[in-house]
Amino acid sequence: MQRFQSKPHYDILDGLRGVAALMVIVYHVFECFDWTPVPHGYLAVDFFFVLSGFVIGYAYDSRWNEGLTIGNFFKRRLIRLHPMVVIGVLIGALCFFLQGSVRWDGSHVSVGWVMVAMLMGMLMLPLWPGAAADVRGNGELFPLNGPTWSLFFEYIGNILYALLLRRLPTRWLAVLATVSGSYLAYIAVGDGYLGVGWSMDDGGLWTGLVRMLFPYTMGMLMARVFRPLKGVGGTFGLCAVIIFWVGCLPLMFGDLQPWQNGLYDALCVILVFPCLVWLGASQLAVGGITRRVSHFLGELSYPLYAVHYPLMYLFYAHIGFDGNLVPIARMNDVWHVAIALPAACILLAWLCWRFYDCPVRRYFRKASSINS
Repeated sequence: MQRFQSKPHYDILDGLRGVAALMVIVYHVFECFDWTPVPHGYLAVDFFFVLSGFVIGYAYDSRWNEGLTIGNFFKRRLIRLHPMVVIGVLIGALCFFLQGSVRWDGSHVSVGWVMVAMLMGMLMLPLWPGAAADVRGNGELFPLNGPTWSLFFEYIGNILYALLLRRLPTRWLAVLATVSGSYLAYIAVGDGYLGVGWSMDDGGLWTGLVRMLFPYTMGMLMARVFRPLKGVGGTFGLCAVIIFWVGCLPLMFGDLQPWQNGLYDALCVILVFPCLVWLGASQLAVGGITRRVSHFLGELSYPLYAVHYPLMYLFYAHIGFDGNLVPIARMNDVWHVAIALPAACILLAWLCWRFYDCPVRRYFRKASSINS
């Protein structure tokens, strides 16, 4: 059994991951309506990428000199990530059947193509717009569970880290972060926002890769040069407020021009999110209610992100859409469902984590002789 020297755990960062996951839920509940309390809630994904890069670099950089192999690294990441990928796709298929097995335009989808979409989702094989297995007809890479697109790029980031990024000298990692950050800003300002990567339309695979690459490499760079700020306290509450502030701030300015909106997105990802991770990591020792809340949110964050969206599909089916994909029901008509939906997502995530994810990962860790 392979053992590695344990490192202190960043409880605050766990909690902030959960806060970002909650913002994603709120964003997805309201995204089809004219108004949303967090119009930039999609940026939580970019925060996840910064956080992932930092945690991967912190947890694994030193382990390569302790005997960690590429095969064992991939095994660890698969055990950590893939069980929830599988259950998310299965729940997505179930919800698709429950809402009538129809695309957004009302056309029926055969069981066979749903099975193809389910298999491709489990294998993390993305679909192209117009494919017969694009069962929702919305051009998503993974139509049974849309947010899987970011996990797809997370896998690519893990592969790049194991094969290349960990080997780069710090100065070259900084060059890569600078170049990818510059291109990310170019995409954001040009497109008017950073909500890209979930579809192959309009170069989605390339823009999704850039959207992952900068925050991921920036997180790894920070892990190498990190020095905690002195005298820092109360960072969880402060950082949590800032994360939601990032999501809702544009409401204060009314409608932004596309380039202004894109510039805002780029500044949040390039400057604000790395600062939040640095600040959160600076308070290592926490206790009491902060530690308990952070631990709970951290444990729930990934299951919540991985399984919530199929319930959104049911919600959207309940709302109904016309031929131009404009919602038929108004928020005033479905507000009671919208309020209950986040609670349902949290309950579903907890059940999947407690009775599926934990035992499955425990079994595979034991079968693979993986420890810590």
